[in-house]
Amino acid sequence: MWSWLDGHRMVAEEIVMRTTVFLGLVLCVLQCAASASAPARTERRKLAQPAEIQGYPCARGYAWFYGDGKLQRCFVSRETQLGEALVPKGSFISLKPEGALDGVQMARSTRIHDVLCDGGGFLGPAEGSWVGLYPNGKLKGCYLTGNQEVQGVPCAHGGIFASLASDPAVNFYESGNLRSCRLSRDFNGQKKNTIWKQADK
Repeated sequence: MWSWLDGHRMVAEEIVMRTTVFLGLVLCVLQCAASASAPARTERRKLAQPAEIQGYPCARGYAWFYGDGKLQRCFVSRETQLGEALVPKGSFISLKPEGALDGVQMARSTRIHDVLCDGGGFLGPAEGSWVGLYPNGKLKGCYLTGNQEVQGVPCAHGGIFASLASDPAVNFYESGNLRSCRLSRDFNGQKKNTIWKQADK
């Protein structure tokens, strides 16, 4: 005999089935998104001696590689010219999965053109300030060691405390023109510590 309990049971089973299908779809979407945005798998290897890898002079010690065997990161064993930057020995270089240059953490503060980029770090260059480079080696951005005038704009130094309030980096277009920086003083109607931005010339 049919009862209201059977009806409620069927409704409950239908709700459970639909919820299961819905959750399955959500899980599938999340897994697809995670796999699409997941960083490339890397492997750390220890180099027994300095080695030239893909044209980069990697120092003895640890180096990191992508799953296909291409170099991801290493410390350079000697002073090395990487595009516009003369990278000091002991700096930590990073490459993109396709092999293009990504950036460097300098062993010490280094001048690239007219900009003195911050380098070193309390725990060594691998924990120091990031210097971004375009794949062709042109300077993309860095943190300044002190307040500097960059292409006529008074830009403020970077640092961990400055990064808590705003972006303290000095950024450049691939053309070499200044893109943005945090102002070290009032300038052209903008207040100190605000971000100065300009279009590529």
